[in-house]
Amino acid sequence: MAFSSGGGGGGAPMAEINVTPLVDVMLVLLIIFMITAPMMQHRIRIDLPQASMVNNPETPPDPIDLAIKEDGTLYWNDSQISDLELKAQLAVSAQKTVQPELQIRAEKNTRYEIVAKVMADAKNQGMVKIGFVTTPGARGQQ
Repeated sequence: MAFSSGGGGGGAPMAEINVTPLVDVMLVLLIIFMITAPMMQHRIRIDLPQASMVNNPETPPDPIDLAIKEDGTLYWNDSQISDLELKAQLAVSAQKTVQPELQIRAEKNTRYEIVAKVMADAKNQGMVKIGFVTTPGARGQQ
């Protein structure tokens, strides 16, 4: 067996890489990005709030504590009131310039209809800030 060391050897690895197809692909990608890049800029108009230099010296009023017992008895800041008195108190509180938050505290076994009626009354009288107060750790206890 004789090996030839001459010119166009059949099994020798080729050391040159043909970069022409790579350059063609890169040029096509460059053109695509140049065309699509300006289209990707979406202009969204956002109206940001303007800061005012006026300080608001008013402190928020104390929240209203409205307790609802299991039998439907209502307590406005620990004073028992009737349904009509509740509506009157809610109407007065809703007319204040800085409206206090109504914090509803219902007992665990209070019927939902009672709570829903109180919330509807508060909304109908113009109360906007309504929250619920819960007892920590009472979840899941029977």
